[in-house]
Amino acid sequence: MFNSLPQAFKVGDLRTKLLFTLFMLLVFRLGAHIPVPSIDAESVAQLLNGQLFGFFDIISGGAFKRFSIFAMSITPYINASIIMNLLQVIIPRLEELSKEGEEGKKQIAQYIRYFAIVLAFIQAIGMTFALSRAGAIENPGIGAYLIIAISLTAGTAFLMWIGEMITEKGIGNGISLIIFAGIVSRIPSQIAGVGQELAGGIVGYFNILLFIVLALAIIVAIIAVNEGQRRLPIQYAKRVVGRKMYGGQSTFLPLKVNAAGVIPIIFAMSLMMFPATIASWSPQDSSVNVFLNTYFNTGSIAYNVIYALLIVFFTYFYVAIIFNPADVAENIKKYGGFVPGIRPGRPTAEYIDRVLSRLTLAGGIFLGLIAVLPNFVIGLTGITSLWFGGTALLIVVGVALDTMKQIESHLLLRNYEGFVK
Repeated sequence: MFNSLPQAFKVGDLRTKLLFTLFMLLVFRLGAHIPVPSIDAESVAQLLNGQLFGFFDIISGGAFKRFSIFAMSITPYINASIIMNLLQVIIPRLEELSKEGEEGKKQIAQYIRYFAIVLAFIQAIGMTFALSRAGAIENPGIGAYLIIAISLTAGTAFLMWIGEMITEKGIGNGISLIIFAGIVSRIPSQIAGVGQELAGGIVGYFNILLFIVLALAIIVAIIAVNEGQRRLPIQYAKRVVGRKMYGGQSTFLPLKVNAAGVIPIIFAMSLMMFPATIASWSPQDSSVNVFLNTYFNTGSIAYNVIYALLIVFFTYFYVAIIFNPADVAENIKKYGGFVPGIRPGRPTAEYIDRVLSRLTLAGGIFLGLIAVLPNFVIGLTGITSLWFGGTALLIVVGVALDTMKQIESHLLLRNYEGFVK
């Protein structure tokens, strides 16, 4: 895998794709330092200090705390995509579009763009009023509010365009690479923070060594789970069409352990932010504020248990939406296939559903452990500057693997060009 990258720069068109991708990511990093007008960045950084908003600051590459034009990052687009996937199950017209091939996918992608802009503007308005109540806006007024909201919305729209350009003219998935670049860009500053803790005597070398060992173990576990799959054997019966015989071959149906990716974590994280939001709206000495800050603090046991259970629930929920065992079993039966020892049709669907339920449980538990991991790592090592949680590692490792697989597929295609021509 590591040998593929140097080889990719030796191929002309692939080198062009890689350089274009790097240029677009450079534009993203430059935009993360352009401030939004009428905002006191220091006040915002103090308001957003803490682990609750740490993940959002990491995926935006620090733009969230600096409150630049890319402060909302690409999250409205991700939320719009998730909601649109859910609506495809509910709205028949969207379900029909999803089955119409490339043209239907283009139409759905256009709906996602429009919906993302609407969500971005609503989120920008909410953030603007929240900052106004906290006194982080220098010249409060309707004009300032509109400028801030439009600037944030335009930043998200520009990131959407960058992501689509990377997907179209570069290499890899553009949206995923933007999140990847935001996470990776935070590593140097966080390493510098660990150096300051080491120099101040807050942590020792043993703590750093323990942190490195834990990080490597987590990365290995993420790779194993991301690549892990259960292969159900499929046998196709022989059939005669005219004078030719078709079928008779064996294949398999791959069922991934982590089929939902990081989407259940995003769902659960959004819900777990409601208690903190309610606490910020209530007086500090009120019973509601004290209760929420005690039991829904990111370091409390109750918070982590509820968070992990929500992730397991949303893992089942999302996998049930994106994968229908009945449709898969029907398609296998239509083409003359069957699972050895299982009758085609409904028994095959029930068998696939049983296997998928067990895999989803394992994947959900793994995602739950990954999500609550930062609190345990901080407790074991005492390192607070390097807030690089399991969710961020999950995204980084997944995007890196997918991008390298695309590069290797391009290289493999060029190795076989001589046989094609």
